[in-house]
Amino acid sequence: MTSPLRAATPEEQFQEVTRGAVDLHVKSEFMEKLKRSYETETPLVIKAGFDPTAPDLHLGHTVLLFRLKRFQDFGHKVSFLIGDFTAMIGDPTGKSATRPPLSREQVVANAETYKAQVFKILDPEKTAVCFNSEWYSKMSAEGLIRLAARYPVARMLERDDFKKRFKEGRSISIHEFLYPLLQGYDSVMMKADVELGGKDQLFNLLVGRELMKEEGLAPQIVLTNPILEGLDAKLVDGEITGAKMSKSLGNYVGIAESADQIFGKLMSITDDLMWRYYDLLSAKSSAEIAALKAGVADGSVHPRAAKAAFAREIAARFHSAEAAEAAAAEFDRVHAQRALPTEIETREIHLPEGKSEMGLLSVMAAGGLSASNSEARRLVTQGAVSLNGSKVSNPAMNLSPGEYLIQAGKRKFLKIHLT
Repeated sequence: MTSPLRAATPEEQFQEVTRGAVDLHVKSEFMEKLKRSYETETPLVIKAGFDPTAPDLHLGHTVLLFRLKRFQDFGHKVSFLIGDFTAMIGDPTGKSATRPPLSREQVVANAETYKAQVFKILDPEKTAVCFNSEWYSKMSAEGLIRLAARYPVARMLERDDFKKRFKEGRSISIHEFLYPLLQGYDSVMMKADVELGGKDQLFNLLVGRELMKEEGLAPQIVLTNPILEGLDAKLVDGEITGAKMSKSLGNYVGIAESADQIFGKLMSITDDLMWRYYDLLSAKSSAEIAALKAGVADGSVHPRAAKAAFAREIAARFHSAEAAEAAAAEFDRVHAQRALPTEIETREIHLPEGKSEMGLLSVMAAGGLSASNSEARRLVTQGAVSLNGSKVSNPAMNLSPGEYLIQAGKRKFLKIHLT
């Protein structure tokens, strides 16, 4: 049986694990490591660190995880580092102010949630999970001071966020300077061959290379990922443009959402954004994606079919193939055949005290169809709201006690019992 490490050439591995990447330091060194791994059948140690600060992951967080999965599929060793110690400092990357540290209880709870979610992508049997408190809890004050002495303040101030805050006279706490050093020293302790991170993490990852050189170790390869754009991004002047995927902006796909929600949200993206998502999130090879793109270009594959294939793949990844097929069938039934969903939530809403009617906008906000009355008003003026099957054009409409079916946008349906 062929070892996964020899199932693909170093060149083929390089193409797949670097696709869609932003920074690569250093290509020649990376190729040498891949060739040596191939020849000796020795897996590379692939490091990725997460501070357990936001335990509810969306697809934007998984760009790095999908890249790790590609390495894992080629037989390399994924070391998933949970920064339980560094989370209590707070990563200053991209922050305009000192970030409050987490408590030990918060860190532990979030770490458990992280592990449960990442193993929906990574193979738990092939993933080493470690915590950097394993070595930092044993580090003495002398050791920390010696580590801090290895990097000058002037170099720290080359970081964009530190440089900007210093120039504007905003606070930078001493402990924030320690964060890049600690992240870099993690790589020393783990003897990482490659470290992955977001493009905003480049400075920290390069610190790891420097510290490894000082320790007499082969410096890690640094590979950074782009920031994934949200569902509402569009192609502008040949480039995908839009805000990053964010729960606060509502343009996200949560990996804990239902298969129906995942499928429906991904079917809403533009055809151009679909290819961006394919490159960063699909398990398909570059050759398979190129063939699919060629099929769309020559008309042999409909763009909707390509998009549905991607949505089905992602829904299956976080649920099951059966759940993904059911979600696809339900989406087609509701949207292609203009039918109602088979399951629609029902909510009881009470009229304000002393009132015999309630405004439609308030009902929508109370029922969760909109985040606020102003968002509900925007949906109505855009023609995106229907009441009992009829489109609503008057945002000032009032509802009397009774039962109503309200649709907001393409995917939100709610039965309201107004009393």
